Amino acid sequence: MTLFEKLRCLLTFGQGVALPLPKISADAQPFPLFKQWFEDANKSGILLPEAMSVSSCGSDGQPSSRMVLLKEFDENGFVFYTNYASRKSQNLDGNNKVALLFHWNVLQRQIRIEGTVEKISLEQSAQYFHSRDRGSQIGAWASKQSAKIKHDNELQESVDYYNGKYPHGEVPHPSFWGGWRVKPNYIEFWQGRSNRLHDRICFEKDDSEQWTQFKLNP
Repeated sequence: MTLFEKLRCLLTFGQGVALPLPKISADAQPFPLFKQWFEDANKSGILLPEAMSVSSCGSDGQPSSRMVLLKEFDENGFVFYTNYASRKSQNLDGNNKVALLFHWNVLQRQIRIEGTVEKISLEQSAQYFHSRDRGSQIGAWASKQSAKIKHDNELQESVDYYNGKYPHGEVPHPSFWGGWRVKPNYIEFWQGRSNRLHDRICFEKDDSEQWTQFKLNP
């Protein structure tokens, strides 16, 4: 983080507690509001504002969470990328219900998202894969994500193997690596307040797939 970013981060610290939440109209929609809050987080100087927790649940009922990076979002949902053989992907293959959480402490804000997931197209996954740096592309081939490592040199040996296999030119997109799109049915915008009297503005899809807005007690 640069000195300017550190100063900007310091100046916005506690902003949520000190300043009132801008009025949200009764006909507001969640995606434009998410876009505004996400832009606010970017402007605040927070490191990796796109970092989010992804929570899934295995067939045994055991929930698990991990941090990933949001790469795309629009009215259709929120996209992140991973190995389809990873624990999270295995969970999501068996149970498509998922929860996301963004937490921006500097702004005293968080956004909770609940919904279901679907795999994005192979073409879209390949397009994003080829936009990554070469080291990350080789790493996607080399890492058997979530599998136990048998010996200390295993991962490096795998990296060396794929560097040798694809020494020049384009690294092919592996079919086992791609994106998940989270399609939300519930989005909650949480704004910290003094005395723990926090704002909780919620949007939930009704039976007609329209968003309804309501507030919750803190």
